[in-house]
Amino acid sequence: MRFQIKPKYPLTSTETPYSMPLLKLEDTYLHKGKRKALVAELKKKGIQSQRVLEAINTLPRHFFFDSALISHAYEDKAFPIGEGQTISQPYTVAFQTELLDIQQGDKVLEIGTGSGYQASILHLLGAEVYTIEYQKKLFEGTQKFLKRLGIEMNLFYGDGTGGLPQFAPYDKIIVTAGAPVVPEALTQQLKVGGVLVIPVGDRSKQAMVKITKKAGGKLEREEFDYFAFVPLLGKDGWK
Repeated sequence: MRFQIKPKYPLTSTETPYSMPLLKLEDTYLHKGKRKALVAELKKKGIQSQRVLEAINTLPRHFFFDSALISHAYEDKAFPIGEGQTISQPYTVAFQTELLDIQQGDKVLEIGTGSGYQASILHLLGAEVYTIEYQKKLFEGTQKFLKRLGIEMNLFYGDGTGGLPQFAPYDKIIVTAGAPVVPEALTQQLKVGGVLVIPVGDRSKQAMVKITKKAGGKLEREEFDYFAFVPLLGKDGWK
């Protein structure tokens, strides 16, 4: 399977999700080489899904960066994107995405759009993406940027802890911020057989939790490694 991103218009850094000096964004052989090296690093760390690795190898992560940090785009680290938010570490993106096991045509809800990088990975994997962002300035910038990038998805501004019930149920739900508990609204909006991936814990670290909804509404819970996310804000998140 091959993935492609075709920008509708020439991109400049003023069209990334946050303000920065003028910089024409190009995907050079150097960038592609760095992505290839990043993918090799992710494989060594245990990511096995070839589809997930190929999506990460295809999507130019540096497009989603402030120009001051663009040289660090292919380091396996999280970086700030403004409004107290971050673009997640590539390993974290790959880990969550692998747990979701996205299939072509899956209807996926993402809580915490941020820069749009994780949502774009889901899009490349064939998902129908619905994503909601709590920070209005970030939402507005990312909405404009993804449109220019030619990536089509359904973006919303608001409190993601309540999900998007008007479009439920979902095959998969992913939360990209650390939650104190699993919001009940999200499990209610899962299809039977659906999967929710969410980091749950305190403000400093969270266990990655995978919840599968079984027949009769029974929830099967699995816990994985610990991660460090920005806090999930909202009614059923951190206040």
